[in-house]
Amino acid sequence: MSKRSVVTLMFMVIAGAAAPLYAQEAGAAGAASATEVAKWSIITAGFALAFAAGLAALAQGRAVSAAAEGIARNPTAAGDIRGSLLLGLVLIESLAIYVLLIALILFFVNPFVGG
Repeated sequence: MSKRSVVTLMFMVIAGAAAPLYAQEAGAAGAASATEVAKWSIITAGFALAFAAGLAALAQGRAVSAAAEGIARNPTAAGDIRGSLLLGLVLIESLAIYVLLIALILFFVNPFVGG
């Protein structure tokens, strides 16, 4: 076995052995759970929005770069490349907007909190 495999295996064993330390007590599952779920859903929505915005920006940058390179190599195909670029940019941005919609639902509606 390689050193990387041994280190990974040891990390997994230690993490598995430490997992019961984070278990919730039987009596603590009452009123605090609704606020905990609300808090963590807001934090998760924020991280999802940040990742979606960052990765969408990277994808759009790569798309524009590839389109500019394609137009520079073949100027006669500029119309087709531009149409494909706009369609791709619209689809990339729509994914970021869907994540924004889900984040706003988690922020304001919060479907995980009953009542």
